[in-house]
Amino acid sequence: MKLSLLLLAGAGATLFAARPTVQDHHPVGYDDTPFLPGGEWRVHDSARPVPPVVEPGAGPFTPPPADATVLFDGSSTAAWHQGGEAIQWKVEGGAMQVSGGGDIRTRADFGDVQLHIEWASPSEPVSESQGRGNSGVFFMDRYEVQVLDSFENRTYADGQAAAMYGQYPPLVNVCRAPGEWQAYDIVFEAPRFDGDKLLHPARLTMFHNGVLVHNAREFLGATAHRSVATYSPHAPKGPIKLQDHGNPVRFRNVWVREL
Repeated sequence: MKLSLLLLAGAGATLFAARPTVQDHHPVGYDDTPFLPGGEWRVHDSARPVPPVVEPGAGPFTPPPADATVLFDGSSTAAWHQGGEAIQWKVEGGAMQVSGGGDIRTRADFGDVQLHIEWASPSEPVSESQGRGNSGVFFMDRYEVQVLDSFENRTYADGQAAAMYGQYPPLVNVCRAPGEWQAYDIVFEAPRFDGDKLLHPARLTMFHNGVLVHNAREFLGATAHRSVATYSPHAPKGPIKLQDHGNPVRFRNVWVREL
């Protein structure tokens, strides 16, 4: 895969350390986790090089196309539930904000999809590493793309914004400043199983703020923390989940196209 232009664009960028004055301490990685298959890095390896920084272009808002299924239009949360009930997240100013009650899931199930979602971390960071603006977008309730404030915030490479969590960092870091709206545009291909046999893994192509950060990258398995991901057979479709990680992350303009 040739992405030299993207890599050159970030080659001279500054990589920032975590701010020293924080309320809570969150590690920037680990040195006691298992090694990822076929590579030299551990899961959440503190020594794994972080992606170069690239400044994104203009603002992220992308209206849904005519054939899209709108999951959040700025007011109605009817497409989502928490444990089968209406969600408890706050809706204000055209956005829904993580505000307790746990993760939310779509009432509908999806397999292969194109997803557009916009998010914003808190405008005033109060922590570091994984404690800043942490959430996640999960496909089929198990394959996560990380949401995190990765603007001048050092954490482990496979856990920063736009990472396939615990597996692959994004090619570059195009995170906007805290409080600014970010956009993820993702094509997700569901895995295929024949009974207990994996025929082909889940696959992800993704743009963060208009910049390619994953190109047909295959998931190693269902997302895991501090362990190597593995596959277990599951239904061909599942819900999209947004994570409540305790940080007041906001989401808006969420839509999908089934492929």
